[in-house]
Amino acid sequence: AAMLAALDLVGNPSSVHREGRAARALVEDAREAVARLVGTAPRNVVFTSGGTEANVLALTPALTVGTDTALRGRLLVSAIEHASVRSGGRFPTSAVDILPVTPDGIVDLPALEAWLAALRVDHPGLSPLVSLMHANNETGVVQPIAAAAELVHAAGGILHVDAVQSAGKVSCDIGALGADLMTLSGHKLGGPKGAGALVLRSAAIHVADPLLKGGGQERGARAGTENVAAIAGFGAAAAAATRDLETAGPAMERLRNSLETQAKAAAPGTIVIAEAAPRLPNTSLLTHPGLKAETAVIALDLAGIAVSSGAACSSGKVGVSQVLTAMGLSPSVAAGAVRVSLGPTTGETDIVAFLSAWNGLVRRLSKGGCGIAA
Repeated sequence: AAMLAALDLVGNPSSVHREGRAARALVEDAREAVARLVGTAPRNVVFTSGGTEANVLALTPALTVGTDTALRGRLLVSAIEHASVRSGGRFPTSAVDILPVTPDGIVDLPALEAWLAALRVDHPGLSPLVSLMHANNETGVVQPIAAAAELVHAAGGILHVDAVQSAGKVSCDIGALGADLMTLSGHKLGGPKGAGALVLRSAAIHVADPLLKGGGQERGARAGTENVAAIAGFGAAAAAATRDLETAGPAMERLRNSLETQAKAAAPGTIVIAEAAPRLPNTSLLTHPGLKAETAVIALDLAGIAVSSGAACSSGKVGVSQVLTAMGLSPSVAAGAVRVSLGPTTGETDIVAFLSAWNGLVRRLSKGGCGIAA
């Protein structure tokens, strides 16, 4: 509804005439809603075309904090980051280091502390940038961001947090997490695809080298006429997520736990990856020895169940997930991993339908049917 209303406005939000002011009002209302979702001031929200652009905008050596204008000489990212972060953004490959994770898929904090200590010895005075996701997009594992932020800030570094997967599902207060920059994406909240944001903890943080240069929109951080309709939809979704945060999460978690318990009981051998780790309430990564994920996705789709193998943006590619490889899972187990995501409209009947399809798939495996890995 918010997008339909915005499509009726023909004005450019940078224009000062009445039509332009009406479009600008929608953009600023959305900015306020997104800011409220993560606990910052509206002026600290920079709208982008999505999470990938926001990540690349953030990952630059030219980040300033107050009067500190020194270039960030090193970038540290975890081994389970989204491809747009693992690529290093605008840092040269030689300046990017990879942080390992535990078998549960949690970033290795002692390794982070050791990396920061070594950096202080080898490059005294250098201020690094560290980029960690709040929750993994495949396993749903929630990362110890606040603890990581303490280590990074004690070493004089800056912390960027990719909260694309977690925003709207768990609290993402940027101050409580200790993040300096945060990435969001509208479609992960139920908004439209093609709208995202880079959120700054305060106005003291500045991207001195914008990715897109031009007309000076978004306070000079991102040029180009704003996508008013998509931004309006993003804002409406953020407002709804803020309103429902305390009730939607627990409800999804109960259903998710029920799904996992029943799947393991009815289909022995089913494995819930990272089951013991703190996870998002809506995410379950299931596998079964001998199962091929691409076969499972097709079989479940034919049963009316939409799931993913790995990250949705790369699930059309055949290959073992880099996230699961970093966690040390064997290829035979990782090759069958299927991500099941719940949403606010998921109900008991959906769980029953999935379990029926999953159990049938596993039964065919036991009889030597399709889906057995080569």
